[in-house]
Parts: sequence; C-alpha cells; structure tokens
Amino acid sequence: QLIHLFEKGGTFGLEAVRDADASDFSAEEWTQFSEEEKQQVLLQYRLTYLSDTEVNWCPALGTVLANDEIINGVSERGGHTVTKKKMKQWSMRIGAYSERLLQGLETIDWPEPLKEMQRNWIGKSVGASVRFQIQNHSQEIEVFTTRPDTLFGVTFMTLAPELDLVREITTEEQKLAVKEYIDKASKRSERERMADVKSISGVFTGAYAKHPLTQEPIPIWIGDYVLAGYGTGAVMAVPCGDQRDYDFAKHFDLPIKNIFKGADISEAAFTEKSDTVALQNSDFLNGFTYVAAMEKVIAHIEENDCGEGTINYRLRDAIFSRQRYW
Repeated sequence: QLIHLFEKGGTFGLEAVRDADASDFSAEEWTQFSEEEKQQVLLQYRLTYLSDTEVNWCPALGTVLANDEIINGVSERGGHTVTKKKMKQWSMRIGAYSERLLQGLETIDWPEPLKEMQRNWIGKSVGASVRFQIQNHSQEIEVFTTRPDTLFGVTFMTLAPELDLVREITTEEQKLAVKEYIDKASKRSERERMADVKSISGVFTGAYAKHPLTQEPIPIWIGDYVLAGYGTGAVMAVPCGDQRDYDFAKHFDLPIKNIFKGADISEAAFTEKSDTVALQNSDFLNGFTYVAAMEKVIAHIEENDCGEGTINYRLRDAIFSRQRYW
C-alpha cells in the first residue's frame, strides 16, 4: 500500500509516521530510486526498522547487554567493563502509537494505580520545540521544553555527552577534557545517570549557541544528567526555574537570571507552574503568567521560524534485536 502511494504521488499529502530525518520526494523521484534506495526509504516508515542505536556494549563478552544486566557500570556476568556504542539494531516504532495507547487506557477495566503507571510510562508532555543556532557552525540544537514561557531565563545549554554533535562543536582547547568526560560517562548506565540526583558533573565544550530571541551567546556544556535517548538529548537550562539546572549553575558558577516576579531563588529554583506569579526580565512576556505566556511565546517562535508548539512522549521505540550471551 505504501509503495503504491509513493508511485502515485510520492510523499505529497501522505499521512504516515516516519523517521525525523526522512526527506520528501515526488512520484517521479521514487521511480528513479534504485532498489536499494527504495528499501532504505521504506525502512524510514516501517513498523520494524533498522537504525544506528546507542546500546550497552560489553567487548569482553562480545554482546549487547540490557540495563538490568549491568551492575555499577560492569556486566553482571563476569564483571567486565560496559560502554555505550552505536550499533545497527532492529527497533519497533511503538512511539507512533503513544497517543492511541494513552487514550485506550480510558476504555479498559484496570485499577487506577496501574493506569497511572502506564500514563507515566507513556509520558505525554505538551510544550514547544525551540531551535538554537550554534555560533560559527552550520548546525543547530533543537530542544523540547514544557516551559517555553521561561525562554528568557536560559543562561546555558547542556547536551548529552554521547551526542555526535558534541565532538563537532568542541573547541581545540576543550577537546581533551570533553573526551575524558565522554569516556567516563559511557561507563555509566542510563538508569544510574537518571537515579543519581546528588552528584554534579559536566564540562564546557568551548562552543556557544545564539539565544533565538535575544541573539545573546549561550555557553554549551555537556552533563551526564542529560540522556541522548530522551527528547533531543539537549536541554535549555533555566536555573531559576529548574532545580537540576540551578544546582549545575551554582556548582560551576554560571549565571542565574530571575524571571519570576517576587520569587526568592537565593536558596533554590522556583519550580511551580503558577498562574499567580508573573514574569519579569522577559521582554514581551513581562507581566504575563504561565498559561498566557505559553500561548504568546509559542506564537512568537512560530512567527520567527525558530520553533513550534509540539507534543512529546517519553515512550521510546523498542529495541528488540538484543544479542544475548548464553
């Protein structure tokens, strides 16, 4: 059916879930693709598809391990070092069904606590995707945030250490420090990194992004509290409104700009989504509260082509081609 639609009209008017980097093409271009190119295109749409995916690789065992098979950074069997590595894997595009799974919970007779667990697992978030241009670089950093209203409070950005982009933008002076940090982070599982909220670590890449609204330079750091597999692997850090960003900024003596009128951020971030606290130091958003500011800033970034309102899901496509050591 999909091939027939490609032959008839290419991707024009096609309603189908596909890879984020899939390109559009006409029916004429489709007929000119080689058989191999056609198969590559189809993989970008299929329920099961091949992709380069970050996995837990154990060189000593010669296999990929699940998070459950790693204890304190080493393999449960044998105690061997485990690192992060990109490998070709078969995945299942379950993320395409996120909203359908969420709505389906309303129609089944399950206990409410179990339904709530499922909702948290699917993890629907309403917010915006915002694009930050990188200074002296052709690429950009895309960030998903549930708080685009806090955009004027961004004072730095943090990328997941394993992102390919990190190596591309790191300056010569910072290359050694960044490489050492990436090597260290690769030995920790995602579960460890998510659970560890006490230790603070990171390295400055030497690169800067441009704030999409003010054009001010924003330093780009890497930190292992950001995971490549969640969202885009990048966060716009608003230390006055997020506790983890606040702790990171305090630890590395980075600026903290207070955009919440009347809020005390001397000891901790102001994390409430309050419709009674107005924004300040936020240009055209000054005086607006949470809901109104959200609508206004999303309209603004869409008009200026530096972002758009979007819905994100925590649910990720499932890797099911695990290599096992028996």
